Amino acid sequence: MFTYINPDVRKKLIARNKLVRIDEEGRQIDSVGASPPGQRSLNLLGPVPLPLARGEKQPMADWYATVRSTELSEVEGLASTLREQGGQHLFSQLASSMAVNSVLVIGDAETSESPLVRVHSNCLTGDVFGSRRCECGPQLEAAIDRLAEEPGGGYLIYMAGHEGRGIGLWAKAATYLLQDEGEDTYQANRSLGLPDDSRDFSDAATLLKYFGRGRPLRLLTNNPKKVEDLVANGLTNIARVKHVTGVDDHNLRYLQAKRAWGHSIDEDDLSS
Repeated sequence: MFTYINPDVRKKLIARNKLVRIDEEGRQIDSVGASPPGQRSLNLLGPVPLPLARGEKQPMADWYATVRSTELSEVEGLASTLREQGGQHLFSQLASSMAVNSVLVIGDAETSESPLVRVHSNCLTGDVFGSRRCECGPQLEAAIDRLAEEPGGGYLIYMAGHEGRGIGLWAKAATYLLQDEGEDTYQANRSLGLPDDSRDFSDAATLLKYFGRGRPLRLLTNNPKKVEDLVANGLTNIARVKHVTGVDDHNLRYLQAKRAWGHSIDEDDLSS
């Protein structure tokens, strides 16, 4: 998983005690230098407040992202080399090199003349934890419901290497902390020296070619760029179907940023 954090941001997080290192015994140790030889240590990034929508109590939780220092050091070194060589376009490959994507076929999709499709980027905080900082969890659940209700059903493509629009879970945690200081979701990516969106939809296009068999597809998305990327990868007969759901006070600013970036979300969609 891609774990790069801009060194200047890393220093700021360490100074604010938002990024700490602990040894095998759980003791906090120096976060700046290299780990002692032969000693395994972990880096903890957080806490990141997450308003949860799982369970009846729906509590507020604090989330810490954690990664082994050895793995973090290797990836940071490689990312630094890529930046020096102008290879930032390779960042998405670092995030998805071991990604295992999934296809859910819901209903009798093979019989549909124009299958309904959802290409969903994985989001641990939203899909699993039920965080309402984004609308990913509700979008996933609503997509499953819509596919189940659709005559003939449809397809859900779950892209495992797309966490944080392609930057990975570790860097995503850092962007959340930056957002809590006033930046929007895209500004936070840029502060880390990362692209606004580095997701690769070529695998999704290949899967849709296989399952779609040349049929026209109706894609549940508010993101015109997703359609453009799929078309660029050879899917020429796609109709976009609006998919706005899960809007609340916790993710309103996030959705406003997506709308400003180009997502097809109407102002009325964001009204409470």
